[in-house]
Amino acid sequence: MRKPREVIGDRAYDSDPHRVKLSRRAIGTRLARRNTAHGSGLGIFRYVVEQTQALFHQFRRLRTRFDKRDDIHEAFMDIGCSMICWRRLHSSSGHF
Repeated sequence: MRKPREVIGDRAYDSDPHRVKLSRRAIGTRLARRNTAHGSGLGIFRYVVEQTQALFHQFRRLRTRFDKRDDIHEAFMDIGCSMICWRRLHSSSGHF
């Protein structure tokens, strides 16, 4: 697994322990600060994550995790990714 260059997060992740742990691993942070005005611009990036989670939630098995084994859950995540991509490709081209 590759290490990210930077982590983006909302105010819930604004804490010194989070920042210190990431800094020790040489990972940059773009965490919204608590008690500051909204409008940091991080919402643009956050939207992508929330949209992706919403796409996964269309699959009941991924919305609520019933599988105890990680390998089975990851297999269904792969199937979900494949179906999402196929639907996007299918709807964007009129050839299918």
